[in-house]
Amino acid sequence: MPVKRVVDHNIKVRAKSDGTDVEIANAKMSINPFDEIAVEEAIRKKEAGEASEVVAITIGNSKASDVLVTSLAMGADRAIHVVCEDEVQPLAVAKVLKFITDKENPELIFMGKQAIDDDCNQTGQMLAGLLGWSQGTFASKVEIENGYVLVDREVDSGISSVKLKMPSVITTDLRLNEPRYIALPNIMKAKSKPMDKIDISETGVDISSTIEILHVEDPSSRSAGVIVNSVEELVDKLKNEAKIL
Repeated sequence: MPVKRVVDHNIKVRAKSDGTDVEIANAKMSINPFDEIAVEEAIRKKEAGEASEVVAITIGNSKASDVLVTSLAMGADRAIHVVCEDEVQPLAVAKVLKFITDKENPELIFMGKQAIDDDCNQTGQMLAGLLGWSQGTFASKVEIENGYVLVDREVDSGISSVKLKMPSVITTDLRLNEPRYIALPNIMKAKSKPMDKIDISETGVDISSTIEILHVEDPSSRSAGVIVNSVEELVDKLKNEAKIL
């Protein structure tokens, strides 16, 4: 169950003055919201007796362990921190997760459909491909039944239902569940749960960058809205000013 440390979703980030990246210095960081949903779903499966253990994994520097503590406080049994000081791009992340998966041998991997910092929506699909496992992406409902996973998927036309043979990779969408509130005593208990640390060099994965950021800039400001007094005036503005009719 991979989790990622990202800028808190309530924070509005800005581009750096030199346009090389976004400015996140001193910004509040938290667990990626889609990953939090994945953690919640995995814990619910354990509480229902459909899973025996929930293991959270993250890749990042020493500060990234805080998202593992969050996962443990929610109810995960143990955590694995793959320590890396450099940014790791989606394909390399998938390869590292395959390394961990080969060691842990799970039957089901829950993970967020995407991270809100880069919005790539790639890692789950890449991991399933590398493992040769079935995959259910954009899951809004997940049921386990006799060695199969029944997944309702959010698609443009509505809901697509698929039946997957385990082992499987499931990427979670917003409507799958509502993550639980974490009480302070559970945060304290989380700090005593097992958290293994692995240096990323032990995985043998090449994490050198294959994607180059050319320029980052803030989106252009939206112009102020206009109040119209009638439908006729609205139609006239749409036709003659906006020119969309």
